[in-house]
Amino acid sequence: MNKINSFEELNKIYQEYKSSLDIRKATGIDGFVCEKNNYKKEILICGGTGCKSAQSDLIKDNLEKEISKLGLEDEVYVSITGCFGFCEKGPIVKVTPDDVFYVHVTPEDAEEIINEHIVNGNVVQRLLYEEPTIKEKVKTQDEMTFYKKQVRIALRNCGLINPENIDEYIAEKGYLALGKCLTECTPDDVINVILKSGLRGRGGGGFPTGKKWQFAKGYDADQKYIICNADEGDPGAFMDRSILEGDPNSVLEAMAIAGYAIGATKGNIYIRAEYPLAIQRLRIAINQAREYGLLGENILNSGFDFDIEIKYGAGAFVCGEETALIHSIEGNRGEPTNKPPFPAESGLWNKPTCVNNVETLANIPAIINNGADWFSSIGTKSSAGTKVFALAGKINNVGLVEVPMGTTLREILFEVGGGIKFDKEFKAVQTGGPSGGCIPKEFLDTPIDFDSLSAIGSMMGSGGMIVMDEDNCMVDIAKFYLEFTKEESCGKCTPCRIGNTRLLEILERISKGEGDLSDLDKLQELSNTIKDTSLCALGQTSPNPILSTMKYFYDEYRSHVVDKICPAGVCKDLMKFVITDRCIGCTKCARQCPVGCIEGKVKTKHVIDHSKCIKCGACKSSCPVDAIDLV
Repeated sequence: MNKINSFEELNKIYQEYKSSLDIRKATGIDGFVCEKNNYKKEILICGGTGCKSAQSDLIKDNLEKEISKLGLEDEVYVSITGCFGFCEKGPIVKVTPDDVFYVHVTPEDAEEIINEHIVNGNVVQRLLYEEPTIKEKVKTQDEMTFYKKQVRIALRNCGLINPENIDEYIAEKGYLALGKCLTECTPDDVINVILKSGLRGRGGGGFPTGKKWQFAKGYDADQKYIICNADEGDPGAFMDRSILEGDPNSVLEAMAIAGYAIGATKGNIYIRAEYPLAIQRLRIAINQAREYGLLGENILNSGFDFDIEIKYGAGAFVCGEETALIHSIEGNRGEPTNKPPFPAESGLWNKPTCVNNVETLANIPAIINNGADWFSSIGTKSSAGTKVFALAGKINNVGLVEVPMGTTLREILFEVGGGIKFDKEFKAVQTGGPSGGCIPKEFLDTPIDFDSLSAIGSMMGSGGMIVMDEDNCMVDIAKFYLEFTKEESCGKCTPCRIGNTRLLEILERISKGEGDLSDLDKLQELSNTIKDTSLCALGQTSPNPILSTMKYFYDEYRSHVVDKICPAGVCKDLMKFVITDRCIGCTKCARQCPVGCIEGKVKTKHVIDHSKCIKCGACKSSCPVDAIDLV
């Protein structure tokens, strides 16, 4: 790789790459002189963590073997990409320029894809996605309901480019935004564009990004820092990971732009050590950007210096809070501190520091390239742009979706998400992770933006959406999230450390049938006290799952404490198996019971000794006549 010495040279390279692509791939020969490639087909394979775990690397190897066997190396190119988002249907293989989208591909399918599709021109019908709305196979992304309402900005290059090849990023306008900022804009110009765009932080708080940059720029210091918060800790959330795995250069470019805007020359990416693939691709991207001179000293001969280091997090959820994250980078215990001063004034090593999360940064180059008005025209007046959500739980289309702000919950869950699994009844959706709330069906038509979610007792959070159906117990859901936040509390402040422990003890009593009505009052009172007195956002939001489930599903709590019944049949201590008169006395249940609590003679109704029953359900699942009810 040769160093790129100016914005003009970078733009020339982009134009050469763009004009030399029959499909998409750019190949650099003798520096930056691109050779017209003659590939007739390109096969893109999802290389995200989910698909890699399902052998997408082996699919790539098998495809290349078949191509080599037929001598098609100069006609067909196979490339790993980032996540396509449709995780429920992975591994995914896409053939361009035919725009054919294959799902649930296995390594054994490689031979058929090459021989039938590539050689004979016949689409492999059995590997196509069946669109449930029309009960027919469709071959392109544009025909799928999952993609129809999506507008991909943060995810624009995921599933399109090879994340380990900076040339492919440049071919998609990569680093042009940085070049434009360095040569055509003052730092104030850049900040004003971000302010005008209306971009708000996508990490949970929703603070205007331009204002954060403006505050950091306003403080004088011999050194300033940009930090990318990639400490994605919400259960069920994988948005940031997928961006870093599929388009790492977009984050690097955005950090450099932010550095220029506030006067910082150093950047840190604080990433969970549990994200090895994202770390690997970040390292490759950083090294390639340094070789091209897009990171380091005198970038594009502008006099601007900026470089980036990677710092590993140890998996502490509280380190998603910016002051705790900063302490962790400094080598201290990851605990939050009182604000003010805010990091923009005194952050890393007591210097002005700007902390933005991955998704926020991924939007920056697109805003610079397309303009503030373009971005602000998407979404709502108070929440511009798009938001990436990770759909998980009891939903048909598990995966990543990016939709304009203002899209309703109903559209996301029942159109993009494909509805509830097994045609069960929708009960609630948890947004905002452990810090958010459970939203019931009466709010399905709520538009998704920062203010609307807050108004109904939840929050945007980082973008996790966990869907629940009729079989979920809301007391159990609240207990699940509280167990998580209790374990993740740093313990620095008493309301969070002790208060959440007491809340969990009350919930455990209720789920065992040992609670009473006074416990419900205690839950409310203690939750509000913790929210008002905790030091950081972890403690201030930890009672949200309790407060929202009590607000919308109070009858379930009453059933647990008054009737001693779990309506969903989830809380083991409040349920029992009963053998009905349908029993034929086959003895299968007694033989399957691991604790020997079922008695009865052949051809007579059997009986369960509930004092011994461990509620494992083995009896019910083994009964051939469905004679055992759960009550």
